[in-house]
Amino acid sequence: MLTLRKAEERGRADFGWLDSRHTFSFGEYYDPDHMGFSVLRVINDDRVAPGAGFPTHPHRDMEIVTYVLDGALAHKDSLGNGSTIRPGEVQRMSAGSGIRHSEYNASKTAPAHFLQIWLLPQRSGIAPGYEQKAFDAVEKRNVLRLVASPDGRDGSVTIHSDAALYASNLAGDATVEHTHGPGRAAWLHVARGSVALGAAVLKEGDGAAILGPEPLAIRGVAAESEILLFDLPA
Repeated sequence: MLTLRKAEERGRADFGWLDSRHTFSFGEYYDPDHMGFSVLRVINDDRVAPGAGFPTHPHRDMEIVTYVLDGALAHKDSLGNGSTIRPGEVQRMSAGSGIRHSEYNASKTAPAHFLQIWLLPQRSGIAPGYEQKAFDAVEKRNVLRLVASPDGRDGSVTIHSDAALYASNLAGDATVEHTHGPGRAAWLHVARGSVALGAAVLKEGDGAAILGPEPLAIRGVAAESEILLFDLPA
C-alpha cells in the first residue's frame, strides 16, 4: 500500500533567515494525522540564509541525521565537536542522555539547504555521540547507497535506531530497486528532481509511505534526481 505525502501539504515555518518545510508535526506545526511514520519522527527541509542559523540548544533521546544538499553547515556541540558539513556528507548526532549544539550556515554569501531527520532511538539515556562521513556522488550514482544503519555496515554512519537509510542520485530514467522484508515498511523522500514509484510520480519534497513486502522500483523522471529511502519497522 502506497500513501503519498505531497510537498505542498507539508507544514511550513518562515522566519526570514529560515524557510523550513515539515513532513511531520514539528514546532508550531501540529497535524495529528502526520506525527511521524514508524520510528521516523522528523524530516525538516531547511533553507538557511547566509550567516544565519540555530544558536546553541538542547536535545535528548533522539537520533538526529543531517544531510546537506547545497552549501555548508557549521556544527558545534557540548561534546567538543566542531565541523562543517557539505553536500554528500552525512552527520549523525545521538542526543541520548543530553547534548547541546548549534548549527549555522558556514557561508556569509550563499544559502544552505539541508534535510534534518529525527529517528526514535531503540532505548533512552544512551551516551551522546557524534559521527560524520562523506559519500561521494559516484557511490550513490544509480544505486541505493546505505548511509546510516544500526550496525554501521558498508561504511555507513551508526544510528541507535531500528532503521536503515539509503541515498541515491538518479540520472535520467535510471531505476533502483529495494525489497524490505516481512514486518518492515519504507518511506521515500524526494530531495530533488522527480521519480516514478509504480503509477505515482513524486516531485521534489514529496514523500511516500510504503507498507507491504512488495519489491520497490524507483525510476528517475527528471534529468537528475536525488532520493532518500528509509527501511523501517512496520
